Amino acid sequence: MATSSLSVTDNRTGKTYELPISDGTIKAIDLRAIKTDADDFGLMTYDPAFMNTAACRSAITYIDGDKGILRYRGYPIEQIADKATFLEVAYLLAEGELPTQAQLDKWTHNITYHTYVHTNVIKFLEGFRYDAHPMGMLLGAVGALSTFYPDAKHIEDPANRYVQRVRLLAKIPTIAAFAFRHSRGLPYEFPRNDLDYIGNYVNMMFSIGGKHEPNPVLQRALEILLILHADHEQNCSTSAVRAVGSSHVDPFSAISAGIAALYGPLHGGANEAVLEMLEEIGDKKNIPAFIEKVKKGDGRLMGFGHRVYKSYDPRAKLIKRVADEVFAETGLNPKLEIALELERIALEDEYFIKRKLYPNVDFYSGLIYQAMGYPTDYFTVLFAVGRLPGWLAQWEEMLMDKDQKIARPRQIYTGQDERPYVAIEKR
Repeated sequence: MATSSLSVTDNRTGKTYELPISDGTIKAIDLRAIKTDADDFGLMTYDPAFMNTAACRSAITYIDGDKGILRYRGYPIEQIADKATFLEVAYLLAEGELPTQAQLDKWTHNITYHTYVHTNVIKFLEGFRYDAHPMGMLLGAVGALSTFYPDAKHIEDPANRYVQRVRLLAKIPTIAAFAFRHSRGLPYEFPRNDLDYIGNYVNMMFSIGGKHEPNPVLQRALEILLILHADHEQNCSTSAVRAVGSSHVDPFSAISAGIAALYGPLHGGANEAVLEMLEEIGDKKNIPAFIEKVKKGDGRLMGFGHRVYKSYDPRAKLIKRVADEVFAETGLNPKLEIALELERIALEDEYFIKRKLYPNVDFYSGLIYQAMGYPTDYFTVLFAVGRLPGWLAQWEEMLMDKDQKIARPRQIYTGQDERPYVAIEKR
């Protein structure tokens, strides 16, 4: 009997089956061999929300939730966020290695000179209402880009895929900045090729009359936050990109699926919920009463806990440091004092310790974005800009994986058995 296998006895038939174990998993398709008779379809797994199902093999991001470890292509997130630029991280996620100076120069040049969007895209954005949600604008515009670049459908060509990656990394910040300006009723500020990637993005958002004095501390803080969001394994939006991309659609359409998934409040909107919670608490003196309400099930402690992490989210530790640097520039946000005290009390409470509820990446990020001048409905757009390199890397990895086919989950049918059609006059 092989040691790397699982012996399963079907008590319905008394038969025993040997299922090979590889990388701590069994193949779900191997369960199909377990049948009661020849007409039986075979056994399936039932796993809503993929709580315990590995849908792919990936070499991009490693997470150990119990130990609080996050690595991009093997590099600890602490080192990457501290030392790398956003475009270095985008290259690393896509190519598997950090770029040399020559590779980074070429990568940066190619992205810089694709930042402009077709004037028809501007007309498309101008068609949105003055109060349109910027995430909805981003979603619609990125999906529309597939019609501007019909060559993007040639996903079997590596050189073509590279061009589309460059286009998306170059143009999404431009569209995101235009959405920001649209919501404020400001004229669109066009890209400046003399600025770096983050500097150009910030300038397109905040420049007035062509003038903007960059704050290097805030600019680097934004870059770190985008790096921390760049990839995070098979989350909801990444899974959406992979699932839609598995149909071999163009990358603009696949990425728009990720944006749509991120739009949801359970995914991209969590940091906004943290701000609402801190607003509800109002004052540090109200924290103990709020904590007791949460423990009784009357409310939720937003920004705490994570599906993957069962210890302190490593990104949250880095963001806490960034928060100190940002507030030293902008002045202290009263909500930060509430957040710090809330964290202190929660981490000393046995209720939260027992449930392994620790601060996640969303707990402080909203406070930082708010301090830097971003409205709450724009937070998710920033998240999307940050997550783009991961989506692109995951999309291309999925395409190159020989085990991947078009995504098509099974179901357990719970509806009516066969019944005859009833004429409308007899219903």
